[in-house]
Amino acid sequence: MAIKRCEASIDVVKAAEIRITNVFRNGLPVYMSFSGGKDSICLAQLVFNLIQRGKINPGQLTVQFIDEEAIFPCIEKTVLNWRKKFMLLGAKFEWFCLEVKHFNCFNELSNDESFICWDSEKEDVWVRRPPSFAIRSHPLLRPRKDAYQDFLPRTCSDGITLTGVRVAESVQRLMYIASSTKTGKNITGRRQIYPIYDWTNKDVWLYLKNQKVDIPDIYLYLWQSGSSKSQLRVSQFFSIDTARSLVKMNEYYPDLMERIIRREPNAYLAALYWDSEMFGRRSRNRREIEKGEAKKDYEAELIKMFSNMDFYFATKHKMNVANKYKNFFLQVHTLVDQEGCRQIYEGLISGDPKSRTLRALYQIIYGSYIEEAKKIEKGENLNEQ
Repeated sequence: MAIKRCEASIDVVKAAEIRITNVFRNGLPVYMSFSGGKDSICLAQLVFNLIQRGKINPGQLTVQFIDEEAIFPCIEKTVLNWRKKFMLLGAKFEWFCLEVKHFNCFNELSNDESFICWDSEKEDVWVRRPPSFAIRSHPLLRPRKDAYQDFLPRTCSDGITLTGVRVAESVQRLMYIASSTKTGKNITGRRQIYPIYDWTNKDVWLYLKNQKVDIPDIYLYLWQSGSSKSQLRVSQFFSIDTARSLVKMNEYYPDLMERIIRREPNAYLAALYWDSEMFGRRSRNRREIEKGEAKKDYEAELIKMFSNMDFYFATKHKMNVANKYKNFFLQVHTLVDQEGCRQIYEGLISGDPKSRTLRALYQIIYGSYIEEAKKIEKGENLNEQ
C-alpha cells in the first residue's frame, strides 16, 4: 500500500494537544495506556499539561499501567511518580499486576507467549514484589490465557483509549496506522487514538528536554553503554527489544541478572549468544565471530527446513510461524537473492511471534523488486529515445 505523507501548518506538539482535547470533548471516559517508557511519558506530560491549563477534565481520565513484573527499578520509580501526579490532579490510576501472557524470546528460542507475569506457580522466584496497592485480579481477565492486549480493551469498552504508539518505531506501525485511517477514520476498531503517532525520535527527546521531564535512568545507562538512539527502547526483560540490554545493565544493577536467571534460566543465552543468528543480529561482533566460517547457502537451508517441518518446528507456535514464512518464501523465491534468503532465514530462526519481521520483509523484498523494475523500465525508455 502506497503511503502519502503531508506536512501540516502546526508542529507535532500542537497537533497532539488538539487530538487529546478532541477526545475529551466527547464526554466519554478516557483511558490512557502508560508504560513508563519515553513515548508514554511524552503522552502523559501532554495530558498533564492540558489538565493543569484547564483544557480537559481529569475526572474523565483513568491511567492504566500493566506491571509486567520483569521491569527495571527506575521504570517502577517513574511510574510511581506519575501515579502520584495524576491522582493529585483527580484522575484515576490503575496499576495492574495480573497473570497475563507475555512474549519470551528465551523460550526454546521460539519467542512465544510463554512468560506468565506474576505467575502464581512461581511466586518464590518473582523478579520483584508487587506494590501493596496493585490490582491483582479482575473479572474481565482470563488468567494465564490473555495477553494484556486482549485484556485491556475489555476494560475500556465504554470509552476511548489514548496510546503513545509512533509510526517512527517501525515500518509495521506505519502500515497499520495508515491502513486504519485510509478510509477517513481517526479511531481504530478498539477505539484507540494515537496522539503522538507522527512524532520522530528527535521530537520525543526534544519535548522531554524542553519540558524538563525526568526520564528513567535506564535510558542514560543504555546510552552510556554504547546503544544507538534507535536502540533506546525499553520493555519487559524477556522481550527481544530489551534482551539486548540485560548483560550491559548488570554493571548498573549488580544483582539484576541473578534475579532474572532465577526467574527465567534461559536468560543466560543473552550473554552467550546475543551476537548470533539466534537473535537475528547483524553486528560487528557477529561478523568477527563468524569470520573464516564457510558461507551458508540460505536458500538451501530454507528449502531443507520447509521440507521437514515437523522436525524443525516441534511446537504449535513454531509451526504457525513457519507456515507463514513458507508461504512467503514460495511467493518470492524467484525474486530474492542470497541476501533476501538470509533475511527470511534469520527472521524465521530468531522467532517472529507478531509477524513484525515478516511484514517488514514484504515491504523490503517487494519494494526492492518494484524499484529495480522501475530502473529497468526507465533504462529501456531511454534506449528507445
